[in-house]
Amino acid sequence: MPGTPENTKNDDERELDFWESLYLPELFKGLGYSFDRMANEPTYTFEYPEEQWYPPDSYRGRPVLVEEDDRPRCVSCNLCARACPPLAISMQSKEVDNVKEREPEWFEINMLRCIYCGFCEEVCPEEAIVMSKEYDLTFQSRDEAVFDLQDLLKPTEQLQDRLEYLEQYKNRQFGQQWDFKEENNLHSVKDQHFLDWLAEEGMDELDTTHEREEPMATAGDQDWGAERQGPPQTEHAAE
Repeated sequence: MPGTPENTKNDDERELDFWESLYLPELFKGLGYSFDRMANEPTYTFEYPEEQWYPPDSYRGRPVLVEEDDRPRCVSCNLCARACPPLAISMQSKEVDNVKEREPEWFEINMLRCIYCGFCEEVCPEEAIVMSKEYDLTFQSRDEAVFDLQDLLKPTEQLQDRLEYLEQYKNRQFGQQWDFKEENNLHSVKDQHFLDWLAEEGMDELDTTHEREEPMATAGDQDWGAERQGPPQTEHAAE
């Protein structure tokens, strides 16, 4: 047996008239409010692609390589490739006639794998790979998504905002948590002007460090360096 319907109407509830029972007035009120908001509310969206968003300096766009003096700043240490979680970075090194001794012969980043985590930028000792402000990437095929060395190189002038942000981000602890000087954290390869000055003063061996001959250790020389000099040995006090 089906249940008996029960009227739960309260005594103080008013009766709906004919138009209210059709719900048309309330429907038009809602449409009128929506059109009023569309006409009078300010626009919060960009008219893309005519208007594009300019990211802040802390934004992590696609990674690029810093180009300095028409050559990459990268010293081909492979730290970025090892730190990349999706294994999107690959490179091959070559020796160069420069104080940094090595630079990439070829460098590739698969942008279909890149997750824009910024780990490559964090581990780079020379700030040679940084996150740019480019976020609009389109590809017609998978091959176009693999950026080579020419696609990744960007002049220092175009990355000045990001480099200045990294200098403040990485060096903000000096004078606060740490007592040593900021100059102690500068890498020699990045201070190219100082190295050029040393070479002009007569230290030409700075440009030929990659050509030095390393002596091979023989069976009798494998003592892991020279004799160690430590503090004088004292006898323990008797208990």
